[in-house]
Amino acid sequence: MKVYFHLNIEGFSNCYVIVNEKTMQAIIVDPGIITHQIIDNIEHSGYTLAGVLVTHNHGSHVHGLKVLRKIYTPQIYAADWEVAGEETYILKDEGTIEIAGLSVNYMSVPGHTPDSMVYKIGNVLFTGDVISAGRIGSSNNKFSERALINNIQQKILSQTEDTILMPGHGPPTTVGAERLYNVGINPPETDKREKLGLI
Repeated sequence: MKVYFHLNIEGFSNCYVIVNEKTMQAIIVDPGIITHQIIDNIEHSGYTLAGVLVTHNHGSHVHGLKVLRKIYTPQIYAADWEVAGEETYILKDEGTIEIAGLSVNYMSVPGHTPDSMVYKIGNVLFTGDVISAGRIGSSNNKFSERALINNIQQKILSQTEDTILMPGHGPPTTVGAERLYNVGINPPETDKREKLGLI
């Protein structure tokens, strides 16, 4: 498996092209924008686009679907029907699907959005906006924030420390690094003392 990174300048979001060189098939994660480079990545290497994984239904992660669907007819996987209407294969809770000859584990991790999905292929987690290097996703209220933190701790930080995280924004990171340094989960000592009323 190979993973190619593409930056969506308009939304500063990450799009990934995952390739199975054995089957010559590809998967796109979060097509925020479809560029010539992404098409070249698929066409010049002779890959067939087998599927699209959507982490959540925000414009900077799905806007490129309109262009993509004019060129290809991949199966689209998401937790929100509105991503592509009847062409959306709806995912719920947790499970495993096979796409492009690869085993794709998916898990619902709500908090940033109700439809947030995280995908695991091999030793790589595609986390969307759930978690990124040093921070967690935004949420609308304290209840959602607490739910998000609990979900991250139970479903993501429970993975082995060398598991690679490919987020929707920012650089890649690892589970081990986020356990130690993610301020959304491990606030600085001053913040902890403030919450305890010590300062």
